[in-house]
Amino acid sequence: MVVWFCGRSSCFNHHLYNRIFTMGHEFQYLLETKRFVWLVALVFAIFMMFQYFQFPNGYVVSSLFPVSDGQIVANTTRFHASDISNISSLHNNTSNALSPISATHLPQNSPALTPTAAVNITLSAPTIPLGPVASESDRDVSTSVKDFNGLQKNPVRSDDKSSATKDVITEDVVTISEMHDMLVHNRASSRSMKPRWSSAVDKELLDAKFQIENAHVNENDPTLYAPLFVNVSRFKRSYELMEKTLKVYIYKEGAKPIFHEPQAVQKGIYASEGWFMKNMKASQQFVTKKPKQAHLFYLPFSSRMLEEKLFVPDSHSHNNLVQYLKNYLDLIAGKYSFWNRTGGSDHFFVACHDWTPSITKKHMNTCIRAMCNSDIKKEGFTLGKDVPLPETLISSPKNPLREYGGKPASERSTLAFFAGRMHGDVRPILLQHWQNKDPDMKIFGKLPKSKHNINYINYMKSSKYCICAKGYEVNSPRVVEAIFYDCVPVIISDNFVPPFFEVLNWESFAVFVKEKDIPNLKKILVSIPESRYLVMQERVKKVQEHFFWHVKPIKYDIFHMILHSIWYTRVFRTLE
Repeated sequence: MVVWFCGRSSCFNHHLYNRIFTMGHEFQYLLETKRFVWLVALVFAIFMMFQYFQFPNGYVVSSLFPVSDGQIVANTTRFHASDISNISSLHNNTSNALSPISATHLPQNSPALTPTAAVNITLSAPTIPLGPVASESDRDVSTSVKDFNGLQKNPVRSDDKSSATKDVITEDVVTISEMHDMLVHNRASSRSMKPRWSSAVDKELLDAKFQIENAHVNENDPTLYAPLFVNVSRFKRSYELMEKTLKVYIYKEGAKPIFHEPQAVQKGIYASEGWFMKNMKASQQFVTKKPKQAHLFYLPFSSRMLEEKLFVPDSHSHNNLVQYLKNYLDLIAGKYSFWNRTGGSDHFFVACHDWTPSITKKHMNTCIRAMCNSDIKKEGFTLGKDVPLPETLISSPKNPLREYGGKPASERSTLAFFAGRMHGDVRPILLQHWQNKDPDMKIFGKLPKSKHNINYINYMKSSKYCICAKGYEVNSPRVVEAIFYDCVPVIISDNFVPPFFEVLNWESFAVFVKEKDIPNLKKILVSIPESRYLVMQERVKKVQEHFFWHVKPIKYDIFHMILHSIWYTRVFRTLE
């Protein structure tokens, strides 16, 4: 054995040398490990880039990490139009299953939908309790959904300083003339699928289509003003055939207040869906209790009540609203054969909430969807299948025509008027350019409160042009308000499909200004000759009758015009 003797200094140096030598090896090991990690990351990045360029649609993550969503399992199969083939032998006689179920009230904390004992259908999804009731604070309050999952965007508020300098970004703006071309194209290329089995109503619809397309030219009808219409002869013949032929079946299923309770939505900015439901349910002319005779099937729900009763504030999700509607469709598809005959293409609903396009996109997209939010680009509104619904503000349900009309053209001293909350991106830019900038342009934020909103109404009654600038979404009650008060509407809302678009010639009585042209707004308006303005203002007064709600519906009023839009769409989507 060898024993090392060393002094204190030499031993210390020896241990220090050993420690430094060991640390050097550890540092080299760490460097090699870091190099290895970087190498792995580089290889993974190259692999991801390869995957991206190999798959044109960009489904990289989904191809590497497949995820399957949970499914709702039911004892029935509900077909969409895309599932329907030319099979006619699958028709089963279901007349014994047509006994209706009367609507019942929806109790607090009850399941969202409880199928009756007569329907053998089991849903594995949990029941949806009623959520807190949201309140409607003013005409412009309407939260928006930008995707199917219901994630809310960050709206531009009036105190958002960035909105004062932000420019409007417009992409692929579709003009009115281009929309007409799209309508013709969509009718020819994207009709509903052929029914799984034939029905007598199909022949009636094809016959109506032939008569409309070959309508006798008559532009001197004293009851209709021809310049307001794309083709007044076709409209007149179609309307006559609707009055003579159309039958609508209203499903009895559905719990109140979301279904079958129009009284809950008779006032405010969602009133169109409530008034239509009330008039439709009361119609002895159009409603049939024999569903096999029906050309259309009405799904009588209120999008406003759906949001009010089921949406959970701050949840940032509308999944329970979507599930509620899916449960309802599963119920009627399991009980009746009519949805499956056409994949839902002869079913329709009327809904004015901004969320309607997104919450109905997955399970109800085959329906004829009459919606206020008629954005041809962003929300997937399908021109030729879906119907743009007029958004009307009703202040007095007992007297919906109170205060209509305005000053004659010669007494309208204000060139243009706008007032409203700073919802969305467009309105702050409108105020940035025109608030307090020109005495001819009365452009304001929200006006101070007044009885019956009289200050706002008086501005509309005394202005030549009323600015209808979009809020969070393309639709606004100002379009109908302007018409209501004899004011020529100036619509600043890119890609907005106006109501009754398939029959009304909107450019004959309204002005459309692109959002990017807001800085030139006055120049555009003053460039319109006075003679042209007078013609447009007179046409506004003539088109009014088609936008009036009446306690008891009359010919050519807004109820019949909405119904005609749905009928017209159904006729031209019928396959031979």
